[in-house]
Parts: sequence; C-alpha cells; structure tokens
Amino acid sequence: MSDKQPTGEQALRSQVGLSAFKADWTSPAHRARRLVAEFFGVFGLTFILSGGAAVLTGYGDDGSTPPAYIVVLILSLVSALWLVAAIYFLGDISAHFNPAMTLAFALRGDMGWVMAVVYWLVQFAAATLGTLVAMWLFGDAGGLASVKPQPGMEIQAVVVEAILVFLMVLMVLGMANGPKLNGQYVPLAVGAYILAFGTMAGAFDGAAMNPARAFGPNLIAGAMDTYWVYLVGAVLGAIAAVGAARFLRGRAKAQEASAAMGNPTAG
Repeated sequence: MSDKQPTGEQALRSQVGLSAFKADWTSPAHRARRLVAEFFGVFGLTFILSGGAAVLTGYGDDGSTPPAYIVVLILSLVSALWLVAAIYFLGDISAHFNPAMTLAFALRGDMGWVMAVVYWLVQFAAATLGTLVAMWLFGDAGGLASVKPQPGMEIQAVVVEAILVFLMVLMVLGMANGPKLNGQYVPLAVGAYILAFGTMAGAFDGAAMNPARAFGPNLIAGAMDTYWVYLVGAVLGAIAAVGAARFLRGRAKAQEASAAMGNPTAG
C-alpha cells in the first residue's frame, strides 16, 4: 500500500465522502451513542465480575468458599458470556469495552486521540460504578473480583498480561482489518478468548486483560498497590499488537475504522 493512500479514519472519510463523514461520524449524537455504549459494556463487565465473586464466595449453601479454580472458571465464563452478548447488541455502535483496545485503534489511526481519551474516561468511570453497584447489592465478599499478582511475581504478571492483551488485540484487529472479517463471529471469538485465557491465567494474576476491568474492582477493594502491573502489561501488549498487525495485515483500512467508530446509521 502506497504511503500516499489514506488509512484508517482517513480511508473511511475518503470512502464515504467528506460531507457524509462529517454529518454522520463526527456528529455529537453519534459520539454520545458511542460513549453510552462503552459505558454499558464496561459497567456490565465489572458488575457481573464483582457481583459474581461476591455471590460465589458469600452466598454458598453451607457458607463455604468454593475452590479457587471453580471461582476462576465461573468468573471467566460469565464475563465471556456478557461480552458475547454486549458485543452482539452494541457492536454496531461501539464495543471496545477495553482501554487497551481503544489505544490500539488510536495508534492505528482508526479514531482520533481526543475521542480516545474520552473513551478512557468513560471506561474507567463505568468500571468503578459497576463495582460500586455490585458491592452495594451483594457485599464485598471475594474481594469484588479484584486482581493481584502472586507475591514477588509482579514482573512475571506484567509479561503475562502483555501476552494476553497482545493476542487479544491482534485477534480483534485481524478480524476488523482482514479478509476474514465477519461481524457475526467477532463476539464469539472474543468470548472464546476470554474464557480460554481467563481460565488458564486467572489463578495466577487474575487475567484482567483490561486495565479498566482491573481498575474498578481494585479501587473499590483498596488493592491499588499492584494495579500498575495491569496497566503496564496492557499498554505494552496493545503497542506490540499494533506493530504485529501492521506486519501481518498492512496499514489500517476503512473497514477497520468503521469497526472502531461504529455505524452512525445503526438502529
């Protein structure tokens, strides 16, 4: 692809025409819809995780706490199922639901940096509110699904989170930018990924794969001392995924920007 050819958001603008792009994708109404969709998606994610952890560990039949691997498996499953459902009903508007994914789209040029910053603010706020509501309803048993690396293994946890985010972001970028793009299967791929790696790494460091998902529960549970692990790991993984996507798929195409910014005429 020639360096003179537009990519990402610019490619989408060229494809639909400047007037249509300005009228639709940059309209305040569409931007507001995207932010509300992001709020619902992230709120639901931390609500189901924090609430699930509290219910599993605080409301057992005999008052006992299930084995850790059972809790990890169930929380991985319910979060995967929520993301599948949320992407299906919100994906045509906006379904990043993860600051690392937003960072990757911004680095690829699929969305502007100002909007990316607003996305991050909404995602972190939604994660915090989802956890607060779960705590109010169910209590704080199970640490509200807060995440923490094994003692003395913070660096290993950073590497694990970077790998998990790298592969997840690379998968999403590949499906958004490649010939195999098929919207109806993206939610299933994301859900399968979350279930597989959440189950594998959950007992090790919580397998957050999402700095907003880690932020809300950890903030409310008072466990921010090792939060940096999940932020650094996610940023490193997203940056590496963008580089790998450029090598594998080339520069961002219009369809990738459309996946990043949603469809203004969806309804």
